[in-house]
Amino acid sequence: MQTDFINLIEPTPKLHSKKCKALAFILRVFLQFTTFFVALIVWYIYDYFMAGAALLLSFIIMGIIRSKIRNSVIPTKQREYQYNDQGIADWYVAREICFEEVLEEN
Repeated sequence: MQTDFINLIEPTPKLHSKKCKALAFILRVFLQFTTFFVALIVWYIYDYFMAGAALLLSFIIMGIIRSKIRNSVIPTKQREYQYNDQGIADWYVAREICFEEVLEEN
């Protein structure tokens, strides 16, 4: 008898406390807008040629940071799925900072 099991994926954790939601929001804003903040600061201090180079460099660096955070908290079987910055922030805060949130779900 052949039994096929569907690999169930864990849903993105739901954050309940205001502290955890605020931390997830701060992390999401950091992941989304740091490249533009860096480029604007470099443009203000230097010029727009340096700002363009800083934009490209910060885009690469933030991509590396985003992928490190994503791969450290998302389960191995789910890493092939696409996650936006909000999903990555929710996973990170639920798994690394707010441990009580994960325990309540189970």
